[in-house]
Amino acid sequence: MVIVYSKSKEGALEELGRTEVILNSLNPSWNARINVHYQFEVYDIDPQFHDVNEKMLKLEEQQFLGEAVCLLSEVITKQNRLLTLKLGVSEHNLPNPSKFGELNVQAEESAGSKAIMEMVFRCSDLEIKDLLSKSDPFLLISRISESGVPVPICKTEVRKNDLNPKWKPENPLIIECFNFSSNGKHDLVGKIVKSVAELEKMYHSQDGENFFVPASTAHDSHSKEVLKSQVYVEKYLENNRQTFLDYISAGCQLNFMVAVDFTASNGNPRLPDSLHYIDPTGRPNAYQRAILEVGDVLQYYDPAKRFPSWGFGARPIDGPVSHCFNLNGSTYQPEVEGIQGIMSAYISALRNVSLAGPTLFGPVVSTATAIANQSLANNQQKYFVLLIVTDGVVTDFQETIDAIIKASDFPLSILVVGVGGADFKEMEFLDPNKGERLESSTGRVASRDMIQFAPMKDAHGSGISTVQSLLAEIPGQFMTYMRTREIQAIS
Repeated sequence: MVIVYSKSKEGALEELGRTEVILNSLNPSWNARINVHYQFEVYDIDPQFHDVNEKMLKLEEQQFLGEAVCLLSEVITKQNRLLTLKLGVSEHNLPNPSKFGELNVQAEESAGSKAIMEMVFRCSDLEIKDLLSKSDPFLLISRISESGVPVPICKTEVRKNDLNPKWKPENPLIIECFNFSSNGKHDLVGKIVKSVAELEKMYHSQDGENFFVPASTAHDSHSKEVLKSQVYVEKYLENNRQTFLDYISAGCQLNFMVAVDFTASNGNPRLPDSLHYIDPTGRPNAYQRAILEVGDVLQYYDPAKRFPSWGFGARPIDGPVSHCFNLNGSTYQPEVEGIQGIMSAYISALRNVSLAGPTLFGPVVSTATAIANQSLANNQQKYFVLLIVTDGVVTDFQETIDAIIKASDFPLSILVVGVGGADFKEMEFLDPNKGERLESSTGRVASRDMIQFAPMKDAHGSGISTVQSLLAEIPGQFMTYMRTREIQAIS
């Protein structure tokens, strides 16, 4: 039997699931499917427990056979999503520690994550909620989480003065109809709760479903009042689409690139108050933490692990200020070996350049774009992620915007992390969720969302760090690029 755990950043283990028990076998193959994150342990089940349900087995009563640790990304980036792990031991004392065997881990994406449902809704005989006009309805669609709490996933547009509206939302389980109010306190017209299968059945039968509202009786919170108003499913289509993991399994690589801010505002690297100070105890500074957090995730999606790394805003020995120089000191080759190679090149650069300024992103973005363009021209299955770590606000706003808009046409995403105590308010122009739509000096706009900005100082609290939240945007940006260019994942 295999016990599967997930491992938190603090090191705590949480059991995710157990396989079925395979009796009397030294080469077992399990059929149980479990969401795997980090750690596997294998146990030998004593014969007296052979008829006991695996969920009831007490592990301390079984013989421990070995364990293996891996990252989920290590599994899904392997061909056929099959990873072979050598079983070993960390804390358990085994009688013969030389023979542990192997554990094969097979990952398979849930079929439900590939499904797209397209539906058109319409309502009839809605109740009039406004005094001087017809209602202004819209639908709020939510799914019910495992805890039972509704999670909103879609809100339709408002239909002004319409008691028989028609909408086209997506993937609902709870549908609520509201009358729009400009003060934000929208009146509930009614709601239904349906599974996707029931909504499909409504479409095929063309039967309407009556809205209901919670009854006003205080003693029964589950009672409801069924209304005359109805909702219909006028369209229902279900298709499967390719996912991020389909592309990764087909051999598409994510290539990591780094650009580090060496402007004078970071402070003298030899002094402890500098953002570039290298702590003798080995504690990473803010620049190193940002690189490690992003690199530790992306490195598994790049088999070669050769990462282009640049610096900007510094003066190399006996040279002018450079806004894009190779971190390793090479004239022609910006790539370094692995995450540790980036760390070594960064520390070496601190000894060999003089911090200067100003803070310019344009040259670095353009250089990264050129690499992505060359990869595209060579028909390589690669997508690039550029991490820019900076302590200040850019001074080449328009040049940066022009470079970003050009870069949006290529397989590239940009993560900008602000370190230190500067006011990064002016940098929000880089975040499409906070600023206005970027426009180039020629009036062109970005073809897609492919850049995110966040200050590192948000990462010190508990929960998801700033860098993790930025990384979470990458698969969506990747998929937007692939779909808009109709690039298929082909094994």
